Amino acid sequence: MDIFPIGKIAYEGSRSANPLSFKYYNPDEPIAGKPMREHLKFALSWWHTMCGGGTDMFGTDTADKRFGATEPLDIARRKAQAAFELMEKLSVDYFCFHDRDIAPEQGSLAESNKTLDVMTEELASLMKATGKKCLWGTANCFSNPRYMHGAGTAPNADVFAFAAAQIKKAIEITVKLGGSGYVYWGGREGYETLLNTDMGLEQDNLARLLKITSEYGRSIGFKGDYYIEPKPKEPTKHQYDFDAATVIGFLRHYGLDEFKLNIEANHATLAGHTFQHELRTARVAGMFGSIDANQGDMLLGWDTDQFPTNVYDAVYCMYEVLKAGGFTNGGLNFDSKQRRGSYTHEDIFHAYIAGMDTFAFGLRAALRLIEDGRIDGFTRKRYESWSGGIGKDIISGKATIEDLERHALAMGDVTTNTSGRQEYLEAAVNQVLWG
Repeated sequence: MDIFPIGKIAYEGSRSANPLSFKYYNPDEPIAGKPMREHLKFALSWWHTMCGGGTDMFGTDTADKRFGATEPLDIARRKAQAAFELMEKLSVDYFCFHDRDIAPEQGSLAESNKTLDVMTEELASLMKATGKKCLWGTANCFSNPRYMHGAGTAPNADVFAFAAAQIKKAIEITVKLGGSGYVYWGGREGYETLLNTDMGLEQDNLARLLKITSEYGRSIGFKGDYYIEPKPKEPTKHQYDFDAATVIGFLRHYGLDEFKLNIEANHATLAGHTFQHELRTARVAGMFGSIDANQGDMLLGWDTDQFPTNVYDAVYCMYEVLKAGGFTNGGLNFDSKQRRGSYTHEDIFHAYIAGMDTFAFGLRAALRLIEDGRIDGFTRKRYESWSGGIGKDIISGKATIEDLERHALAMGDVTTNTSGRQEYLEAAVNQVLWG
């Protein structure tokens, strides 16, 4: 018996009046040489979709995510059945999880691990029956009170040891489920005040945790990508993984060269950046990996994790993804939750349809922008002074400081420049999107 009394969502085109249909997402439509689903690689977020009940700081759950069960392990099983039904009906090919999403935490680590083993087998069976895949796994090292001061950055060495053991198990089950990535999300890896913080030790220890656990993963055959997910604040006032640039600097400082970044749209705006900026920063550093697809509310100062409906953000996101050569091991994970007042099972479908259609539109429009050529052509022309003359000598390393001085003295002053033409380019984008 179906948990959701809704049929499989079909593509009906942009003129369809059926709210339970795709307007832009046509999963098997060939786009630039491969099916649309392979460009987008949508993934269900277990924590929000299967576990999030609408709780906020002022109220308890509004949505019932027990799916008819009453005992903790039975609830976990029903969530798994519901998740795979959702993925099948929404044409979502992947899922992502925290360890504590798929199996309830028990009284000890050993007991929690046993429960995880039970649910891992359950998921493996459902994956075999449906063909769905694990995009990435991670460990929840932030919810339990033991992590009140962080996990890898905790002042208590026992907490560090517990976190390492918990991550070890999470990597093991990610490997068993064939996950192509593993994410480190430092939910509380930061500080509230420097008055009680040894910043140097905490950052050194965070690097130690990443190194020891990632090396273990390789030793048991994990061949996917390791990701760090930048986040600036909330719940911790200042986090060591503040934004993409901060994380890149941290990884390079500690020689953690194989890590890539999992970029979240809402985290970008909390850090005072655009989503595209964070993606571009990761891309030019060669560290682009995967994406948490959501959006925030610019009038609220916390991580609202809304389903993405901002078309321009999706266009610029997919522009960066295409410029990066597309996803390899990563994808678009909907780290998104429907609003507290959207509490019915049907609302889950509406939310996913909205997000998937937004990114499908974004993919189509980003391809048109690239094919149009005006953006790339203008940028190349703007920097053409670097392809010859003194610019070429600077880039090649041929120009000495004396050469630069002679060049400047001969000019007398810089008397010409070129317009950035931002308004022209923004109008060109609108023309490509809506013309």
